[in-house]
Amino acid sequence: MNIDKVLLIIIIANVLASIKGFNDRLFFDKYKFQIGAINRGEKIRMLTSGFLHVDYVHLLLNMYVLYIFAPIIINTLSTINFLIIYFGSLIAGSVLTQIYHKKELYYTAVGASGAVAGIIYAAILLKPGMNLFMFPLPIPIPGYIFGVGYLLYSIYGMRKQLGNVGHTAHLGGAIGGYALLLLVYPEAVLNNTLTVILLGIPIALLLLFGHKLK
Repeated sequence: MNIDKVLLIIIIANVLASIKGFNDRLFFDKYKFQIGAINRGEKIRMLTSGFLHVDYVHLLLNMYVLYIFAPIIINTLSTINFLIIYFGSLIAGSVLTQIYHKKELYYTAVGASGAVAGIIYAAILLKPGMNLFMFPLPIPIPGYIFGVGYLLYSIYGMRKQLGNVGHTAHLGGAIGGYALLLLVYPEAVLNNTLTVILLGIPIALLLLFGHKLK
């Protein structure tokens, strides 16, 4: 399978930045997402943190998922639209995290998960009939069912603070991917109306009642 050059550059950038962070703690601490530092004006962390990872497993998982889903957007739309959705989702994940954890000055996070979540959701809106295999389930899950389930799980994870996982960034990224896909490809509303509605309901509920999650 031929890989798009821009996608390859993003994957290489993630790998190089992450490996640098693994071996240089000062570099990692300077560019990771941290509420206190961002509140002091270091907004660049909202972007750079998306190229750092906790460990090789974290890095490889995100890059593998990106490698699988990004071509759907690139081949159906364009490389430019892929970049808009990728970086827009990354920033959306950081913004929602900043809003939700704004009083937790020592809250930190790293990873491309917000951007990758946005790419997954954009791909689902384009190809809602795709089948996704999720361990440990032995049967494929339709993309639109996975999408709704993931959104609801992320909202629950935010509420309960489940595990060492950035549920807020995942959710923000997914919302970013959803909104940006509809912005650059509004035809999705007509082509996949039911999927757009199903994925939009949890997002609408979050926007209306998100303040009650705390």
